Amino acid sequence: MSQTTTSDNRSFPLPRRCPFAPPPEYDRLRAEEPVSKVRLPTGGTAWLVTRYEDVRTVLSSPVFSADGTRPGFPTLLPGQAQVLRRPPFIRMDPPQHTFYRRMLIQEFTLKRVKTMRPGIQATVDRLLDGMLAQSPPVDLVGEFALPVSSLVICQLLGVPYDDHEFFQSRSKVGVSGASTAEQFATALGELRGYMDGLITRKQDEPGDDLLSKLVTEHLEPAGELRRDELLMMCLMLLNAGHETTANMIALGTVALLEHPGQLAALRENPGLLPGGVEELLRYLSIADLVTTRIAAEDARLGGIRIHAGDGVIALLAAADWDPAVFPEPGRLDLHRGDRRHVAFGYGVHQCLGQNLARAELEIAFATLFARIPTLRVAVPVGELPYKHGNLAYGLHELPVTW
Repeated sequence: MSQTTTSDNRSFPLPRRCPFAPPPEYDRLRAEEPVSKVRLPTGGTAWLVTRYEDVRTVLSSPVFSADGTRPGFPTLLPGQAQVLRRPPFIRMDPPQHTFYRRMLIQEFTLKRVKTMRPGIQATVDRLLDGMLAQSPPVDLVGEFALPVSSLVICQLLGVPYDDHEFFQSRSKVGVSGASTAEQFATALGELRGYMDGLITRKQDEPGDDLLSKLVTEHLEPAGELRRDELLMMCLMLLNAGHETTANMIALGTVALLEHPGQLAALRENPGLLPGGVEELLRYLSIADLVTTRIAAEDARLGGIRIHAGDGVIALLAAADWDPAVFPEPGRLDLHRGDRRHVAFGYGVHQCLGQNLARAELEIAFATLFARIPTLRVAVPVGELPYKHGNLAYGLHELPVTW
């Protein structure tokens, strides 16, 4: 392919037109311009990568850096540049990234998550009790999806759930494409202040939680973590831990209700659920836009020459709908059970909390559809308020009835 076939006048992000499918332009790009240049809403340009193998190459090769402090690192939201001045470890390369990740990895192993399952189940049951005590319609996002994920990550980190409205409202500003740079700066400052105060409280009265462990074992002067590093690490975990899983619970619920044959198969055979969650992750690929990189050196990808300093966006939804890897990608098939998807990313930066997310999704879907067998969406699916333009796709609200 000749580089002259690309155009840096194409705007990005591209909107989803179907609630579940990636933007239809991804299919054409994958077939005709698998590496194509676009103009970003924050200024500058970046290369979109749409083929599965190319996406995995970008996410696993040290040629494509995750270091957000590199000049020209691509950003999609007005406030992202402020975060990248002191980036969380997910915007770092090894060995710095490895250093921070090793502090956390034991909290997210399969063995550790298995011990958390009874607590997650109790949380789901309690929230559904509260939902069923109300007269429908009820907002599934506000009454179930968001509280499930928020309660779990708050308990793990040691963040008081009573403060959830504060950090959720500020976090929304940080991931919304509608936020201005000024709004983002204000929200980020308030979140930093909140987390700084919480760190002080953990220093004075440590508990049995991850934040207390990080404070007592790793914070300076006794440890190797600076206070601002710990602060950003915990803000990243808090935000990622509730935003993405809540979106998956809500959007996955609509997807299953819109595919009654698949939902019936799941009810008949609960053993399908783990593989079904993998298929929903692939099918929805809500974190499509988060895997941004910058070329650390000149490279070639998909027949295109990438120059050092060029921004690159590895589109997860485009990769997960690549028909060369997933036949009939537009068909939701809970029997597919294909874990080759990249919904959690790929390589050394693959999502740290994926085991926890899978457990939450399995428990939430199994319990929701068992306890409310007549569940249905209360408005036409096309009229639901989708999070177009956000870094993580999902639903602002989901009115349901039964």
